[in-house]
Amino acid sequence: MNEIENVFKKNKALIPYICAGDPDLNITKDLIFTLEKGGADIIELGIPFSDPLADGPVIQEAGQRALKAGTTLKKIISMVKSIRNKVNTPLVLMGYYNSISKYGKDKFIDDIVNAGISGVIIPDLPYEEDKQFYQKLKKVNISGILLAAPNTSESRLEFLGKKSSGFLYCVSLLGVTGDKKGPYQKIEEYIKKVRSRVDLPLALGFGISGSQKAKKVSKFVDGIIIGSAIIEIIKDNSDNKNKMLKEVTDFAKNIKSVI
Repeated sequence: MNEIENVFKKNKALIPYICAGDPDLNITKDLIFTLEKGGADIIELGIPFSDPLADGPVIQEAGQRALKAGTTLKKIISMVKSIRNKVNTPLVLMGYYNSISKYGKDKFIDDIVNAGISGVIIPDLPYEEDKQFYQKLKKVNISGILLAAPNTSESRLEFLGKKSSGFLYCVSLLGVTGDKKGPYQKIEEYIKKVRSRVDLPLALGFGISGSQKAKKVSKFVDGIIIGSAIIEIIKDNSDNKNKMLKEVTDFAKNIKSVI
């Protein structure tokens, strides 16, 4: 059992997402500590990218701010390495294949092992497009977390259940992150379909904007992923770090209490 699967043995997991480097990497460090204090069980760190297909406007803008601040994948990994022995919460990198490919896939795996990163999510890399990469992650005990959607077929779910590691990321709607319509209305039916084919813990993300939605859907899944709502808090308080950290802590505690 790896570090991420272990999280789900204890309770329902709160999995916040922040874009690394928004507004800068020093504040990202503070946010990691703050989210852990607020009850986060796993923290996703987004790798900013110039053309993020699955991201809604809130996360796209965060990525642009991070890139403007000079954030690179190398700097993100170095930042994680510098704080890893002070953080107990598993850290997961989420980003696009182009960033990792440009970095060098083998170097990326070596460096994230050394930095103590626990998992990787690459929304635009299906397992069969680079089996070797996912197999190498598994060999070094890093979770290669795959995604399912409401329209994923049962045979595909079975395949994802065998190949994903740590948990299966269940996208709650057919759209982009931060969609105010989310989550998908037939969540219970969708998750039942996934559970019938997948033995891994299931975490739900996209469109979960606050405690009301989180409470409603958390009874069906093992973890809740929230990104855009936290990034809005970061953006709204970019000129007042203390207020930002307090509001992020309070938000995380509130979500944790309802799930």
